Amino acid sequence: MTDVDPIAVFLMEATELLEQVEAGLLDLTSRLDDRDQIDAVFRGLHTLKGSGAMFGFDALAAFTHHCETAFDRVRKGDVPATQELVAAVLAAQDHMRTLLETPNGDHEEKSAELLAVLHAAVAGSGGSVAETPVTAATQAVQQDKETGGAWRIRFSLPRDSMANGTNPLGLLDELRDLGECRIVADTSKVPPLDALVPTEMHLAWDVHLVTQGGREAIEDVFIFVMDDMELSIERLKDEAPEPVAAKAPVPASPAIAQPVAQAPQAPAKAAEATTSATDNKPQQQAKAAENVRVPAERLDELMDRVGELVIAQSRLSQLADATMEIQLRAVSEDIERLSGELRDTMMVLRMMPVASLFGRFRRLVHDLSRETGKKIDLVTEGETTEVDKTVIDRLADPLVHLVRNSIDHGLELPEDRRNAGKAETGRIILSAHQSGGEVIITIRDDGRGIDRTRVRAKAESSGLVQPGATLSDQELLQMIFQPGFSTAATITNLSGRGVGMDVVKKTVEALRGTIEMTSTPGEGSEISLRIPLTLAIIDGLLVRVGNAPYVIPLSAVEECLELSVEDDMRSRGRSFISLRESLVPFIRLRELFHTGTKPDPFQKIVVISTGTERVGLVVDQIIGDHQTVIKSLSKLHHDVATFSGATILGDGSVALILDVTHLVASGQHQEAQLRAAG
Repeated sequence: MTDVDPIAVFLMEATELLEQVEAGLLDLTSRLDDRDQIDAVFRGLHTLKGSGAMFGFDALAAFTHHCETAFDRVRKGDVPATQELVAAVLAAQDHMRTLLETPNGDHEEKSAELLAVLHAAVAGSGGSVAETPVTAATQAVQQDKETGGAWRIRFSLPRDSMANGTNPLGLLDELRDLGECRIVADTSKVPPLDALVPTEMHLAWDVHLVTQGGREAIEDVFIFVMDDMELSIERLKDEAPEPVAAKAPVPASPAIAQPVAQAPQAPAKAAEATTSATDNKPQQQAKAAENVRVPAERLDELMDRVGELVIAQSRLSQLADATMEIQLRAVSEDIERLSGELRDTMMVLRMMPVASLFGRFRRLVHDLSRETGKKIDLVTEGETTEVDKTVIDRLADPLVHLVRNSIDHGLELPEDRRNAGKAETGRIILSAHQSGGEVIITIRDDGRGIDRTRVRAKAESSGLVQPGATLSDQELLQMIFQPGFSTAATITNLSGRGVGMDVVKKTVEALRGTIEMTSTPGEGSEISLRIPLTLAIIDGLLVRVGNAPYVIPLSAVEECLELSVEDDMRSRGRSFISLRESLVPFIRLRELFHTGTKPDPFQKIVVISTGTERVGLVVDQIIGDHQTVIKSLSKLHHDVATFSGATILGDGSVALILDVTHLVASGQHQEAQLRAAG
């Protein structure tokens, strides 16, 4: 049995709580009067404070208490939510992460500084309810703040609540502490004894409470379990309510499982509040039951096992093909089918929506907007597109550089945008969509665009381009990805030092991806990253060049055709073939790899697409498709850009996996050298 570290579980859940709090705060920046988000942020802070104190994170609990108190005042309508208050709590939320990661560090000075900003933001909001804009939501809050009333509370817990550590007796004791309390248990859903599971919860409760507190005090009792339970809270009329019979269980009542809006004595506003709370509970419980949390390390380990199984299956298929045994071939085909299905299932398990990646940039854009004084609207598209978890982890830093550069170099200040006839608010659009075996992630802005003249001048002064040399537009734009390249006139906190964009290119190429860029002066720029969906197992085309096998990623292959001896001799010196009324250049891999072997009489051309052009690769033989388990090359071969990795074949031999982008660039360079020498 695996021992579960409760501290590790708390750290993981606390991290998720902080992400939820941050998302709620960012939503509030555009809708400051959103009651649902205000309540969600308060609950997140309240839960984090309580859990932190429970697990010994006292500094975190003490610091979070101040933020919780500030949002409690907002929740009760004492203080309005403002941009300054949201910004102060966002900064405090960053500090909470630090307190979570280094609980024993010296954080007193930073904590005091942030709390001073928080208190100033609360004081600057006014503190008087009279200064708060009177809205329907505010009026509802004021009504719920009335004290000295009678309340009827009905609640039931999920069946697995006791197994998850929820004690209903503790909840009932907290209700008793609020005032005069009468409790009746509803046993109508308790199954017969022979069907009863002792660890499951089947009871519900009907509580009549007279208290000096209001709705908030009652909700605070259930705040840790509110998202998983059915709860209705009614404010009774001022006159004395009818006594509740305590000597017999209450008959089965639909009101326990349904919104209180059906109860005749419930006020309309209370009914509306409880309806919205209870209608979503069964859906939330069902969603929670469908998900299982698994550490990423276990998925990586399982992926390795699946990779070994694919290699073993390839060996079995090779042995079966070499024999006439029918039963062995039948078993081999079954194992091949099952391993393929297991591989596909494993791929799905590792897939994550890019929403988890895009969501990180909301905070970045919010902070940079305040820092630069630019008005920025972040738009995300295609958030449901799924990519391998490893790809998402590695893309985080490159996208940060690209977004920061778009904001600093691309978007103009509000005054400059007005003078250019644009809206004051600039737009950054992050989008993703799948295309074959790749995902294309695009960053667009509607800023000033790239000044080609400045780029060329900088490239010539840096020695990257000879003065007067002819460059295509794409080649010129790609200059910004060179190490140390920057067109910024001054160095800022965001950019200007010439680092970052070259790291973006190296990271994307390490993922076997490519970068495409377009820009229109005065209208904006667009950068597209083409990334493989997965880095673990790919479908490949197994070919032979000379005496060695190689694998070409199948996602890059467009078609295969034969290169006859006549065509081969005719193409000497120009390396082009006519394909459906268009000329396609091709590279002889046998010459590129210096195999020292003679060409086969019937060579083949594999036409591939690199995203920007089509190129043919001349091979001696096409062996067939191959499930390719990618193995990284050793550190000694780190600089060999022509190959992205290696794989083990069924006979135990090794086949190198071609990196088609670098391969084409290397082939073109070699062709240029041959033409210059000839």
